[in-house]
Amino acid sequence: MFRRNSFRVLAITTVVVTTVAGPAPAFAAEPLILAAYTLPVIIQNITTWVVGLLVGVATLFLTIGGLRRMAAGGDPTEIEKSNSAFKNALIGYALAILAPILLAVVQGWIGG
Repeated sequence: MFRRNSFRVLAITTVVVTTVAGPAPAFAAEPLILAAYTLPVIIQNITTWVVGLLVGVATLFLTIGGLRRMAAGGDPTEIEKSNSAFKNALIGYALAILAPILLAVVQGWIGG
């Protein structure tokens, strides 16, 4: 009786294992690509994000400078602070314009 039950268990286990495991996968001759995007696409996405952030921050500084200038009421310190905000906004816009150029240089360095 023991031998008969062990044979049934062995047969059922063999059927279950071969059914669950399935056939072994064949390996393709092509290399496995792990990256979702190519390097130029990644650099283009980074460029878009950097330019967007720089333009947003520069616009924020321009708005702050304009509000300080309107609220200054002739106070020289507030006018100086507004001029500083305008200067920072100008630097931000200049960096936003130069960011694609700088990232293209980096892309050239790393061989994209």
